[in-house]
Amino acid sequence: MTRAVTGTYRLQLHGGFTFADAAAQVDHLADLGVSHLYLSPILQAVKGSMHGYDVTDHSHVNDELGGIEGFEELVERAHAYDLGVVVDVVPNHMAFETPDNHQVWQVLKEGRDAATADWFDIDWKAGGGRIGLPVLGKPTLEALSDNEIRLDEHHGEPVLRYYDHVYPVALGTDTGDNIGEILQRQHYRLTSWRDKDDVLNYRRFFEVDGLIAIRVEEPEVFDVSHALLLDLHHRGLIDGFRIDHPDGLADPTAYLERLTAACVKGTPIWVEKILENGERLPRAWKCAGTTGYDALRAVQVALTDPQGAPTLDRTWVEADGEPSFEVTVEEAKRQVVAQSLAPEVERLTRRAREALPDLDADRLREAVVELLVAGEVYRAYVRPEHRPSRTTRRRIRDAFAEAIAARPDLERELGALVPLTTLADDDLAATDFGIRLQQTWGPVMAKGIEDTSFYRWHRLIALNEVGGDPTVVADATPGALHEWADWQQRHWPLGMTALSTHDTKRSEDVRARILALAGDPDAWDACSRAARDAAADAGVDLPTGHLVWQTLAGVGEISDERLADYLRKALREAKVHTAWVDGDEEYEQRVIDFAVTAARGGPVREAIDAAVAANADAIRATVLGAKLLQLTLPGVPDTYQGCEAVDLSLVDPDNRRPVDYGRLRELTSPVTSRGFDTDSASASSGSTSVSAEKAHLVRTTLDLRRRAPEAFGADASYTPLVSAGEHLVGFVRQHAPGRIAGALGRGRRTSIAVLTTRAAGRLTRTGGWSGATVELEPGSWRDLLTGRQYDFDGPPACADLLASSPVALLERQA
Repeated sequence: MTRAVTGTYRLQLHGGFTFADAAAQVDHLADLGVSHLYLSPILQAVKGSMHGYDVTDHSHVNDELGGIEGFEELVERAHAYDLGVVVDVVPNHMAFETPDNHQVWQVLKEGRDAATADWFDIDWKAGGGRIGLPVLGKPTLEALSDNEIRLDEHHGEPVLRYYDHVYPVALGTDTGDNIGEILQRQHYRLTSWRDKDDVLNYRRFFEVDGLIAIRVEEPEVFDVSHALLLDLHHRGLIDGFRIDHPDGLADPTAYLERLTAACVKGTPIWVEKILENGERLPRAWKCAGTTGYDALRAVQVALTDPQGAPTLDRTWVEADGEPSFEVTVEEAKRQVVAQSLAPEVERLTRRAREALPDLDADRLREAVVELLVAGEVYRAYVRPEHRPSRTTRRRIRDAFAEAIAARPDLERELGALVPLTTLADDDLAATDFGIRLQQTWGPVMAKGIEDTSFYRWHRLIALNEVGGDPTVVADATPGALHEWADWQQRHWPLGMTALSTHDTKRSEDVRARILALAGDPDAWDACSRAARDAAADAGVDLPTGHLVWQTLAGVGEISDERLADYLRKALREAKVHTAWVDGDEEYEQRVIDFAVTAARGGPVREAIDAAVAANADAIRATVLGAKLLQLTLPGVPDTYQGCEAVDLSLVDPDNRRPVDYGRLRELTSPVTSRGFDTDSASASSGSTSVSAEKAHLVRTTLDLRRRAPEAFGADASYTPLVSAGEHLVGFVRQHAPGRIAGALGRGRRTSIAVLTTRAAGRLTRTGGWSGATVELEPGSWRDLLTGRQYDFDGPPACADLLASSPVALLERQA
């Protein structure tokens, strides 16, 4: 399969949507215009897994998805429609699932002498040579006295069972009938889950005990864990890879070098990398680019109306919200470090004590905490046996400066940690500290910001997205988009662009609806006041009331069950009034009852409905504008399952609900997808018509990318459009053949102009485009979305180009 990657379509595979189910949609996806299927992990995972990131066996294709035969049949059908296949890879961790995970089983059975002991990142010294397993529901002695742990057999071997948990018994240790004594002889230690801070001594994926980190930096581990995927790749069944959380690896740069060397030359490899505002993807990484969260941020900033900032600020403060996002983040990080990542802090402290034995242990621990909180990116990319880059040194220097500013009394301890952090000290403990610090900064960022702060700070929740910046409103301009796009075109022209993924907090269209309302100060104020009054009457804290009304406005019609499930997760992630552990169910139910009541009717519902109706055109413009930008920016656009039409979903598992492909087929079929309404400037207040328009836009644009890939490729140009008005965001994508080819009559210049409307609600309220024009090359242009033809010899009027639609996709005619 050698097709160029012009557009991917993400499919979430599980037992309810298998390879066969995916194969049934191949013709639809080919008609849609994508070039590649983009599959969630395909290797054997925990039974019943809905995502596949909990791999148990790297040597086997997931039986629940259809096994190797089902995968081969899917690929065969994809190839029949000239589609390639991209697969998600999970190199950072496996499921701690026994007995299904053979490598874990072997380590538990044989301990440090096991052939697979080097697979896992285990601090054996901390556990006294044993692996701490905090899985019991009560203290160990109580579980033993209650006969909850028993000796049994599994495939003819003795095992210890604790309810559904099964653990191996070391050879020769099952003598006698005293379970407590047998347990003491094992290479693992079963304890209460409440003891995890003290006993857990293996590195996890974030704070998930059920996912144990693997050490792909070891050649044997890399080879075994990637053998099947690379074999399928070299057989022509897999064309590209998406790498899950490379920041969790000991050396992401080395990993990508090894993987690239093992692949066919030119194989695209994308990395799930969260870039903070102003951060760039390391140029040394051998990859095609990121999976697109940076593009998502750029698109949203371009479409955010800065004039809504005063109202957003005021209503959030009136809802008792913390004005400073930075304060919220610091508080959240400290809470996460203390409550969720205590085992990681303890490991770093142990290494620091070993490397710096003359310093006080408690003060070293405090210094480690300050350093973790001070990190502003997922990692600084310090590499063993490599000189730190200028950017790396700056990141480290800034983190230490921030930590010292917060705790000047720890300056001595923090100063002593600098050589360990930069791997300047070749002591084993110091090296372990430096590498583990890099691997821990990511979880602190992810859990502290995306999974805590984003569920606490509700000024404008449309901006609370993975890789996003919730503070960017007053300073929002299209300039940030153009700056990002220029860098992308010059350095990562094949990086993915995305608006929705399996990990986004809200789907692209939920965010678009909320962004549109944020541009109407009066409507926003009315909704906020109604929610404050109703929340106070219901005994619900006002910041949560602010979250609830925005959620209802964004998601539209929603069942009580979906709403309850989402709010329960959101409230627990916030960790303010309740939590996943020892939560306050009475509080949760009070919020859910308030939200369900508000959704059904009353002042909150009335205010939301009025706001949505008044901003129907702005919603339409934001939905269509965001999608058109994403599909035409430098990079490879990914469409998340179901998002070829309007999709109003919340965070997982809501965004992994079954997709109605029958409806999508109808919306994107050539008969149905006839173009935008050219007779009305407001074709779109109903969600169905906007959905049809979005589907037509996606199909038309992806078809264009497939038909004229040169206009969007590595050799194309990106030029921002200059407009006489503030409401236009646009650019030209162009590819011109070389002079020799032109002289010989081969090839032609391809020019594509993209026009989208910004702050459409304010545009409507202030009288429309007026005399705004846009600088476009004179000549003949055709709008592929409406079919209209334009001929002009000077700057055309925006009012003409965008008369029937808030977006335009113009192709210059030869």
